[in-house]
Amino acid sequence: MRTGLIALKLGMTRQFSEAGDHNPVTVLKVDNCQVVAVRTAEKDGYTAVQLGVGKAKVKNVSQAMRGHYAKAKVEPKAKLVEFRVTPDALLEVGAEVTAAHFVAGQFVDVVGTTKGRGFSGVMRRHNFGGLRATHGVSVSHRSHGSTGQRQDPGKVFKNKKMAGHYGVERVTTQNLKIIAADAEKGLIFVAGAVPGFDGAYVLVKDAAKRPAPKGLPFPAALRQAAAQGG
Repeated sequence: MRTGLIALKLGMTRQFSEAGDHNPVTVLKVDNCQVVAVRTAEKDGYTAVQLGVGKAKVKNVSQAMRGHYAKAKVEPKAKLVEFRVTPDALLEVGAEVTAAHFVAGQFVDVVGTTKGRGFSGVMRRHNFGGLRATHGVSVSHRSHGSTGQRQDPGKVFKNKKMAGHYGVERVTTQNLKIIAADAEKGLIFVAGAVPGFDGAYVLVKDAAKRPAPKGLPFPAALRQAAAQGG
């Protein structure tokens, strides 16, 4: 099991296939994605790779994290995430993973935080149909209607779908297809939409429910290997 990547969502655009079909894609930016730490079974009880992307001002980094980055000899990062990997997929601290980590035609899972929509009604939040537009319904066309029962049980059950806070949830979108990956520019083009607003960080991993294609860089596509022609 390989490590994933931390990418910055730039927005959506479209690409045309050779047949002239229009395909909406999301553009993800991989910028200076470095290995900050490695977790091993002997020391930590599990195997994982800790990646960091972006740049953070030193004044905004705690003293403990400054020491953490200094130990790895990397600059402070804006985003830090751990990816569970198998022991044979561990990477060296300081190595940089490029966008060539994924190949065209591969399926990936993308994890992100959805857009916040504040307090929303049930029609927007839960796709309710609303009440009738005629025959006695007045002012409450977009309401959820009755929520309880009769004297027995005489209460509203927990987790009843109602109006409330909508969005800002961690969501995983599975089986998205990689249309193209540009290692030089650090861009990944993913078919369809991914969770999150433009400018948000998302996690891109190999699809859990699809077989990995042949020829994937293992354990990862590193900047040093690309420079050497590997």
